[in-house]
Amino acid sequence: MSQLPAVGDAAPTLAGPTDEGAFDLSAHAGKPVIVYFYPKDMTPGCTTEAQDFRDKLDAFATAGAVIVGVSKDSAKRHAKFREKHCLPFELLSDAEGSVCEDWGVWQEKKNYGRTYMGIVRSTFLVDKDGVVAAAWTKVRVKGHVDAVLEAVHGL
Repeated sequence: MSQLPAVGDAAPTLAGPTDEGAFDLSAHAGKPVIVYFYPKDMTPGCTTEAQDFRDKLDAFATAGAVIVGVSKDSAKRHAKFREKHCLPFELLSDAEGSVCEDWGVWQEKKNYGRTYMGIVRSTFLVDKDGVVAAAWTKVRVKGHVDAVLEAVHGL
């Protein structure tokens, strides 16, 4: 299992299919990129987080930032999720789990006495040079997007 990238580290590789084709972090060099990992489409917390990013998209765009969400859901399921909630940013499908492993977000979780492997809700701000400028792990959704936006403005 890989470790989470720390602030100051070069961002791990991020590339894979989306419902619109493919996303590759390296194609966005020169811009800040918000990479947020979430457990599953169509669940309450993940929906709220996606809607919060959607609702602040203009502010992120004004700052020149790109947003991409990542989960193990299929590109087809991402398309339904994006359409249902009018999400204007790409969602990368990591069905194989290699991106989640590379970014260190595939971890052991505990819930109601059950232990299992899953995506730990995490967000990374990658600066224009491909370096992790900020990281949030074990994210609580409420107020999170505002903290990310503040960090983008601080670049």
